[in-house]
Amino acid sequence: MGARTDAALTLLVLVAVGIAFVLVDASPSPLAVAVGGLGTIAFELVAARDVATVRYYWEQSVVQALSVAVALLVVAVGSLVAPETVLSLFLGGAITYLVFLALVRTGLVPPPRTWW
Repeated sequence: MGARTDAALTLLVLVAVGIAFVLVDASPSPLAVAVGGLGTIAFELVAARDVATVRYYWEQSVVQALSVAVALLVVAVGSLVAPETVLSLFLGGAITYLVFLALVRTGLVPPPRTWW
């Protein structure tokens, strides 16, 4: 699996977020987008402390499927409860993660296994 699978799953969630924004006629909240992006960066920093363990669990299909299912469920429920905040958090997180993957892939950012 790896970065391509990660990107594909992230894009799947990002498409769902985009569709949800349109369906509920919500506008992105810049603050929530920024918080979502910062959350992704914080997660990557913490996960980089033990890349092998994180990768071991993430590579399991059931973990990936459950993670995407939970993300889609939160997007669906969040669209009804607090659409601008929830969808913006996911938008910021997903875009930041895709940019992060691209930066690592191009070598502009070193891979997380080298951070600590």
